[in-house]
Amino acid sequence: MSSSYKGPDLQQRQSNAAAAKKAMLEKFRAASEDPAVAKQHATRAAVNEQRLVRVAEREAAKKVREAELAEQAARAAELVAQAQREAEKAEAVAAAEKAEREAALEAEQKAVRDARYAARKAAKKERRRGY
Repeated sequence: MSSSYKGPDLQQRQSNAAAAKKAMLEKFRAASEDPAVAKQHATRAAVNEQRLVRVAEREAAKKVREAELAEQAARAAELVAQAQREAEKAEAVAAAEKAEREAALEAEQKAVRDARYAARKAAKKERRRGY
């Protein structure tokens, strides 16, 4: 007297699964053939193409900017090098003038020293003679 529930047998379950699979496939095919989906896909492709064009333009502009910056850096480096050469030249001229002044000063000091020495010698000679 026990009654048990008898579910669908194997064949029934297989046919139900096949029918569900077929229904899903038909639904997918209908959606993929829908003109709105095709239009949306075309729109996405166009937007993607425009994005790629903009990216390429930005890359080109970036390369141009980098080239300009490199050129400016080269010009700045040349100006710095030129200023350094001029500073070295001015420093060399100043050093030469300083050496010249020092030599003139030494010559003047030597002349004064020699004059004192000569005066001392002359005074000593005069004292020896007894005049």
